[in-house]
Amino acid sequence: MAQEPATGSRELALNAAQLASEKKGHELKLMEVGRVSIIADYFLICTGNTAIQVKAICDHLLESLKQQDFYPQRVEGLKEAWWVVLDYGFLVIHVFQPEARAFYDLERLWYEAPQLFLDGGGEGLPLSTK
Repeated sequence: MAQEPATGSRELALNAAQLASEKKGHELKLMEVGRVSIIADYFLICTGNTAIQVKAICDHLLESLKQQDFYPQRVEGLKEAWWVVLDYGFLVIHVFQPEARAFYDLERLWYEAPQLFLDGGGEGLPLSTK
């Protein structure tokens, strides 16, 4: 598994979900891929309606997590903002435009990983496991 930060990868993943929702990221899903792979502990997947919104979500995540002393190991796709990957090692954040999310369908590819559906955009982000 990827190295877990001192605050815990789950807490940071939930924090990142909250940050994405602050910029109106929707269809938020947190996948515990660490249970089926060593690639990361969690995938956070969300959708932005346009390239501008995808960039806004990513910029907010990058800046807010940097303020908490978390820096990505790699950022891919930010210029095009079709599918952006923010790789923090233990947490990989995928921010898609709707068509890209439907096309790549990461939820289907990682169906064995437990999934937490993060509802709403408000404080607390209620979870439901499926």
